[in-house]
Amino acid sequence: MQVKVLFVILIGLLMSSALWAQQITISGTVSDASGGLPGATVIVKGKTIGTVTAPDGKFSLNVPQGTNTIVVSYIGYITQEVDVAGKTTVNVLLQAEAIGIGEVVAIGYGTVKKSDLTGAVGTVKGEAIADRQTTMLSQALQGSTSGVMVTRNNNAPGSTATIRIRGITTIGDSNPLIIVDGVPVDNINDINPNDVQDMSVLKDAASASIYGSRAAAGVILITTKRAKTDEVSMTYNMEFGVEKPTRLPEYVDVKRYMQMTNELRWNDNNNNANEYPTYAKDVIENYTALHAENPDKYPDTDWVGLMLNDYAPRQSHIVGITAGTKAIRTKASIAYDKTDGLFDGKSYERITTRFNNDVTITKNLSASFDLFFKRSMTKNPNADPMYNTLISAPVYAAKWADGRVAEGKTGANIWGMTFLGGYNNGWYNQLGGKMSLDYSPLDGLKLTAVVSPTLGFDKVKNFRLRVPYYAADDPTLYGGVLEGCSQTDLYETRNDNYRVTSQVLANYTKSFGSHNLNAMVGNENYYAFNENLGASRQKYELTNYPYLDLGPLDLRGNNGSAYENAYRSFFGRLMYNYKNKYFLQGNVRYDGSSRFAEEYRWGTFPSFSAGWVLTEESFMDSIDDDGGVGLLR
Repeated sequence: MQVKVLFVILIGLLMSSALWAQQITISGTVSDASGGLPGATVIVKGKTIGTVTAPDGKFSLNVPQGTNTIVVSYIGYITQEVDVAGKTTVNVLLQAEAIGIGEVVAIGYGTVKKSDLTGAVGTVKGEAIADRQTTMLSQALQGSTSGVMVTRNNNAPGSTATIRIRGITTIGDSNPLIIVDGVPVDNINDINPNDVQDMSVLKDAASASIYGSRAAAGVILITTKRAKTDEVSMTYNMEFGVEKPTRLPEYVDVKRYMQMTNELRWNDNNNNANEYPTYAKDVIENYTALHAENPDKYPDTDWVGLMLNDYAPRQSHIVGITAGTKAIRTKASIAYDKTDGLFDGKSYERITTRFNNDVTITKNLSASFDLFFKRSMTKNPNADPMYNTLISAPVYAAKWADGRVAEGKTGANIWGMTFLGGYNNGWYNQLGGKMSLDYSPLDGLKLTAVVSPTLGFDKVKNFRLRVPYYAADDPTLYGGVLEGCSQTDLYETRNDNYRVTSQVLANYTKSFGSHNLNAMVGNENYYAFNENLGASRQKYELTNYPYLDLGPLDLRGNNGSAYENAYRSFFGRLMYNYKNKYFLQGNVRYDGSSRFAEEYRWGTFPSFSAGWVLTEESFMDSIDDDGGVGLLR
């Protein structure tokens, strides 16, 4: 059993001032042939001191005196160890990690050698994705291959990323089509990054048109890990880390805040005779003593310290079992991930399981049976405190001295809204599988039948609580309710959905002397159904029973909806090369979609591409490959 424990601790923040005085700063730029590389990792060799490069590729890193080597890495590029002894500035040029031209990569409804491609296809290995140590597969793609732009939505637990392969392709959905083991899925983040064997990104029309209209924004093909013959293993990986804000804004103290507020108002009033329009001079000068005497009347609130924790823990546990014989091969994994937020009440949990099974029935007949399950749980307060926490002034109280919720600024109390205002929690479940049968009646010919159902059932419970506040010196004197917390309401939603994909494919690969042929024809059918149900009740008397049956009958609500869509497709591809020197490829897909009227339902999506391997020509033999011409394809 392999146990891997990862502790990500920013020990640099705990060093004493004397130790900081012994540090030096190394700065520079990490780039490739096209310019600066954003998000490249720069660390001191053998230590946990590191940073990442800015959008222009620049970095600045405080290192202990005597540091000799830094390590610079970036997905898709060769990692470099750079000598920095006696240096304060270094510029690093990373070289792309070449993928062997004989390597087999996934394309639409099949695989080919890298050298046989004429379209634009990027590939990413599963090891590189797993090394990112992120819960969301979409975030692991950031910086992984050229031509793919990945933008993180935010860094909150469970947050995803926006992927753009061919830019903004429509005023509607510009997300790429996601294909997992040959079957389309709705969300790339349903896949655990540790289950990925490799990924292919189809970037241009020549490579993506085999998927028709849905490939307008590009296609991402994901192949999950499978067992091999005579492979037996059991692994357990555990990772634990903490996430800390890189930097938080620095704030003035309460006295300086009052002075600056007076300056602002005085300037707004054309600098009249009253230089203290908001806070009196004697109050500012004596505020420390006044606060000590009556903290409710003269608050000094550290909103950031009150709301945010110093760090957010995260953990991951993965159990993998692999067993393979000549007849049956099984790859199973069970993973649990949890990420907490920087404030209490926010977290993301996920359980994923995948069982991939391959069965050899006869010499010409084989089958596969795959099963996967995902359950994710999100916990959120009804108020997102990040923005309001950073703009709340220290002169407003979050809590009275006896611990009761305070008024804040006329009811705008982000502490009370966040921790007393209820929650918005969700539970999302997905169960699916894939069954396929492969038959090879002739040498080079493979017939495949596939059926893949997926079921989804989700629940969201939003319980909004009424939060009153009372006078600081009189718990019976009602003052009002906090902003956004005027009444107790309950909203619940349910979603049930299922998708079914079926395919019939024929792949034929054959070589005739110097002529090489790869042909594929197929048919695909897809059906999706979604049903939504919502219910609510308002103005609850009790705030500790979040169930619909206790709410007032005259303030109940409900809604429901359903929608479905389907498509049917016929497609084919022909790839030909002569002596692995001249390449031709043609694709065509005939798509029919239920989203259009019957007379406009069908469309044809063809593409054609050609390639010439210049270095295979005899007149190139005399050219030295060291000049880089040998890499031309």
